[in-house]
Amino acid sequence: MPGITIGDTVPNLEVETTHGKIKLHDYFKNVWTIIFSHPADFTPVCTTELGKMAAYRPEFEKRGVKLLGFSCDYVQSHKEWIKDIEAYTPGCKVTYPIVADPNRDIIKQLNMVDPEAKDSAGNQLPSRALHIVDSDSKIKLSFLYPSTTGRNMDEVLRVLDSLQKSSKYKVSTPANWKPGDPVVISPSLSNEEAKEMFPQGIETKNLPSGKEYLRFTRV
Repeated sequence: MPGITIGDTVPNLEVETTHGKIKLHDYFKNVWTIIFSHPADFTPVCTTELGKMAAYRPEFEKRGVKLLGFSCDYVQSHKEWIKDIEAYTPGCKVTYPIVADPNRDIIKQLNMVDPEAKDSAGNQLPSRALHIVDSDSKIKLSFLYPSTTGRNMDEVLRVLDSLQKSSKYKVSTPANWKPGDPVVISPSLSNEEAKEMFPQGIETKNLPSGKEYLRFTRV
């Protein structure tokens, strides 16, 4: 797959945005960041998505997370489009920067190109890509959606909570996990280490194999 993916370091590009020029690593420093692309300004699904991103900003801020949007349109187009976004989603303010990439150079490097979508001139368009980047500028998670499917912000929050728990504790989150649910203890911990690390209690599932690898706790 072209471009960057999970575990890769985002290149330290200098980008032009609605907030002026930004060096990506400076923007990512000491925080987690969600970077997300959209196919084009003044399009219906994108307008709903960027409005929801803005509406969820307080939830992202609680988690110490910044936002950075990407599109192949120009900065002035972004600024005009923001008026529509804010009008469609009452009460939201698009305070995060949106990157301009009219030459499609940046989206190619960040693995945000839709292989099928083209504009009227035959140029490639961004996909609905979303990367969660940690404070070391490394990609922790990637979503890649087609232009026809809008992203679910509750799912973005859910996976963000999962990633941040896993980075803080030696745990993983099981299928259909939601914040507040039990988490799975890493197999790399012995039972003795797990009991010491999670004094709040451990539930070990009895399995036909007799192996004690499915251990749950709450953090």
